[in-house]
Amino acid sequence: MSETVKTEVRGRVLVIRLEREEKRNAIDVELAEGIDEALNRLEDDPELWVGVITGTKSVFCAGTDMRAGVHSTDRGGQYGIIRRYRTKPLIAAVEGAALGGGFEVVLSCDLVVASKTAEFGLPEVKRSLVPICGGLFRAPKALPRNVARELLLTGDSIDAKRAYKLGLASILSNAGDALDDAVGLAERICSNGPVAVRETMRFLASLDAPDEAHGWDETLESEDVIRNAEDTREGVMAFFEKRPPNWSGR
Repeated sequence: MSETVKTEVRGRVLVIRLEREEKRNAIDVELAEGIDEALNRLEDDPELWVGVITGTKSVFCAGTDMRAGVHSTDRGGQYGIIRRYRTKPLIAAVEGAALGGGFEVVLSCDLVVASKTAEFGLPEVKRSLVPICGGLFRAPKALPRNVARELLLTGDSIDAKRAYKLGLASILSNAGDALDDAVGLAERICSNGPVAVRETMRFLASLDAPDEAHGWDETLESEDVIRNAEDTREGVMAFFEKRPPNWSGR
């Protein structure tokens, strides 16, 4: 098991913790492989019925480690989770920031529990990037379309209260309580028939499949444009040099 991903079993619930707090849980190769290993365990162990993924008390996940790039796994796709087919529900328990790829991890989950300290955003555009891990098409499904446009075009974030009001989060928790509340939600799911839960998951995935396929095709097209843009190189360089970017529009 990865040193930066820890797991804990609570009854039939598998808790997955991201623990790279010194880097704000930014996802590098080790973290992605750890997420993949934990979710493989959830899927393959018949005694585990629901998963909860969480960060630390101060941050959920700040997205991709820019020095490492996006790492993919065979079963999970990007970060070990983004393109994973799952038959068991996964709940995101969010304390602090879930930004960029971190928000895309949240959007890959089935339900969200947000602490009052949580914030959600897709700031890629601030560096002349676009979300390439599902955010471009999953955000407009999880949020009202105009709110998703706001996040995608401004790069700004929304706080937990607004996320709860808009329906992104099912539960708004007090600071520090997101994990316990998420486990409580998971236990409510576990009290139901597991075969019926799995079949519901299969049905919901089948409804999303056409939109997912189209979304990935369009994301790849956007990624190709961004990869060859001068502004992308400038945005990334400005990030590492900790200065405002100088855009050329090319």
